Amino acid sequence: MELTGATWRKSSRSNGASGNCVEVADNLPTVVGVRDSKDPTGPALTFDPRAWRAFVHSIATN
Repeated sequence: MELTGATWRKSSRSNGASGNCVEVADNLPTVVGVRDSKDPTGPALTFDPRAWRAFVHSIATN
């Protein structure tokens, strides 16, 4: 999956002290990218935007 043009961002709730952070790129036209912030050149997961929204909604309401 090509992620050229992705704008990566960390959650505002990310705690940099623990080092356990992910970055999300939700500006892409057909996928949402997720990667480990400690390894920005490493692998990234991609999700269908609708599936990503459902995931975020499910964790935000629990």
